[in-house]
Amino acid sequence: MWCGGEDSIEVYKNEHRCATCRQHESIVAEARDFLGMYGLRPLGGSLDSEDEEEREHRVAARDARAALNASRLAEPPSREQIRKAMTGTGSSAVERVESISVDSADTAAQPQAARKSRPSRTRAPRKTEASTGSGRARSARTASGPATDVDLQTLESRVTTLLDKLSAIDTQITEKSSSGGLAARARIKDLERQRTTVLHTLAALEKARRLQTG
Repeated sequence: MWCGGEDSIEVYKNEHRCATCRQHESIVAEARDFLGMYGLRPLGGSLDSEDEEEREHRVAARDARAALNASRLAEPPSREQIRKAMTGTGSSAVERVESISVDSADTAAQPQAARKSRPSRTRAPRKTEASTGSGRARSARTASGPATDVDLQTLESRVTTLLDKLSAIDTQITEKSSSGGLAARARIKDLERQRTTVLHTLAALEKARRLQTG
């Protein structure tokens, strides 16, 4: 995360890096692997090459390094900046499920407390344990209904946003596939990783939705 960007923050080589930085790093790594595979001169200041393909790798790596150096922050980002950036990329489905459970439990507890504080006018017949338990279960389900509706709306909104993002990623992959070059291939790899992340998040949200709807 040298540049302070907040676009699809992920851990890359033990650092939090944005999608643009990861793309540039991938280009440099691919060029280094190519040169090492054929025993060619390592990356450096000179672009002297034996053929066009080698030169293409060297030029792409030089441009990627220049972009990284130009966008690099003078000081590493703070933990708070990283946390805020990671939160902006999409909240955890597990956190959503936990918050849903807590909200539902709090809402269900309120009617029970109200029933205990309400004075009894007449002595009611003693209820059996089974009927009391079923009554409390019905009350809990009824009380948690409004909170569940709100949470389901939140989940549906999140799913809609992710589906739009997935469509945009697919469109970019299609566009990049029609063009050649190292930069295009590196960008496609990054887009495919983003697509996998979105699909996993959608699966987690679907699981959370099923937990709510029973």
